[in-house]
Amino acid sequence: MDDNELELFRQVGKITSRIREDSKSLIMVGESLLDVAETIEKMIVDEGCKPAFPVNISINDIAAHYTPEFEATASLGETDLVKVDIGVEMHGALSDTAYTVDLAGTNGKLVKASEDALENAVKAIRPGTAVGEVGAVIEETIKGYGFNPISNLSGHMIKSNELHAGVEIPNIKTDDPYRFQARDIFAVEPFATTGRGYVEDLEQVEIFSLYTMANVRMRQSRKIAEHVINNYGMLPFAERWVRKSFQSKLLVSAALKEMLQSHMIRGYPILREVSRGLVSQTEHTILVTEDGCEVLTR
Repeated sequence: MDDNELELFRQVGKITSRIREDSKSLIMVGESLLDVAETIEKMIVDEGCKPAFPVNISINDIAAHYTPEFEATASLGETDLVKVDIGVEMHGALSDTAYTVDLAGTNGKLVKASEDALENAVKAIRPGTAVGEVGAVIEETIKGYGFNPISNLSGHMIKSNELHAGVEIPNIKTDDPYRFQARDIFAVEPFATTGRGYVEDLEQVEIFSLYTMANVRMRQSRKIAEHVINNYGMLPFAERWVRKSFQSKLLVSAALKEMLQSHMIRGYPILREVSRGLVSQTEHTILVTEDGCEVLTR
């Protein structure tokens, strides 16, 4: 990654940091989930950027991949543990950050477990350190609070135009041999839970991304495929985004189904903790430096 690319990543990180902090004021009892998501997405656009993925608002035992449906009516409740995951894209540079808000006021220890796991992971990252060693730090920190890390969720390498670039940072100790190198960029995202520490796919899917340039037969599918390619490229998108341009739920659902069956797009099922435990998440995007790492989204 050259100096110009690094500067873009730093710029998008600063923008993301502002949005992260400003968005926290939206997370209040009674607020519409749809309004929160769309307000944050508008913040991103108003900065001259694009959402790197639909804003995720995952509540309680839902760990990830929930974004509100088109015309969703659900609102935040007084006992909700709310995870907000935000991604920003600018000229190919990407960022990924998340925080948890405890509206009940009774889950502070669980929130702190993921926050401290992230801080300790950041301190451990430097050139030559294996990703599995950082996973061990995350696991030890979370278990030290009496909770479990989610073993089948992980952080990920980020490259220009590529949000998930292959290498992962586990939330548990592993033997993964990859060692951090200077100028690597990663999203580090510990998940802590009161449950068993494993997530399962639900049937509901609200987020998709382009996978291959396969052909689809239905005329409506071809129109929607063209819309996806022109507006979102390879970045994840929400069904509700498509519905804004193609109002019919029936036609959009049928088109997305055909695009999935042809492997033109992939879906990201909502992820729920398998034992229905509460889940907290904290995430930052970091740049590995010569002697440590720099948090880009703080």
